[in-house]
Amino acid sequence: MPFFGLGLHVLIALFFAVHAMRHGKQMYWLIILFSFPLLGSIVYFMVEYLPASRMQRTAGKVANAAIGFIDPEREYRAATEAYDLAPTAQNKLRLAKAALDKGQAADAVGHYRDALKGPLASDPELQFGLASALMAAGGPSAGRDALQALQTLRSTRDDYRNDEVAVLTARALAADGRNTEAREAFEAALSKYNTVEARASYVVWLAQQGDAAAAQRQWDELQQAARHWNSHARSVNREWMRQAGDAVRG
Repeated sequence: MPFFGLGLHVLIALFFAVHAMRHGKQMYWLIILFSFPLLGSIVYFMVEYLPASRMQRTAGKVANAAIGFIDPEREYRAATEAYDLAPTAQNKLRLAKAALDKGQAADAVGHYRDALKGPLASDPELQFGLASALMAAGGPSAGRDALQALQTLRSTRDDYRNDEVAVLTARALAADGRNTEAREAFEAALSKYNTVEARASYVVWLAQQGDAAAAQRQWDELQQAARHWNSHARSVNREWMRQAGDAVRG
């Protein structure tokens, strides 16, 4: 039994070592993982693996949605107060996210740009947030500016939220009028990740392009998948389903 436990620790460490190599992590992680299989694996999971996983993002979205339903202004007030007390880059990032969640996209763009001038300039969360805020704010250069932010993100952290970055890239290409590339990007995101966000966003774009038949096909597939969801999945994906359904219905 002790040998089985030791082997399991090594297998877990090996899994994380492969993840580290595939995603270009620092080589010292390999030393940590194989020198201290159990502790090293726990540390790697908390520091590198979990922050980039869908599991943490999904849980965070559910919690934020619940809080927002009870008190929509709570996080924005708290973020504003925190920044007023200590105008740090981290608090500026928090304020930018709160503004975007509140629907104040133009303000969020300004906050993200300000935060990028500080010590968090290479933070992938900032670049992703800026791109998201630019798309939400709209405007003639929104797609082009968002693509630039996403390009910077990929140059510094090419494993960050790959599924969401793929969809946001497709949307940004569409906003920039690069429709052929946008279609290819949407289909690539669906082929590789097949997330609800990817398919719902594709449905919306197809409907906007006037391709009602293709939009209906994608919507039918999404509805077929939704029949097998549990209550948690339905709650998490409710907004994407609403957007896709509204787009198909015109």
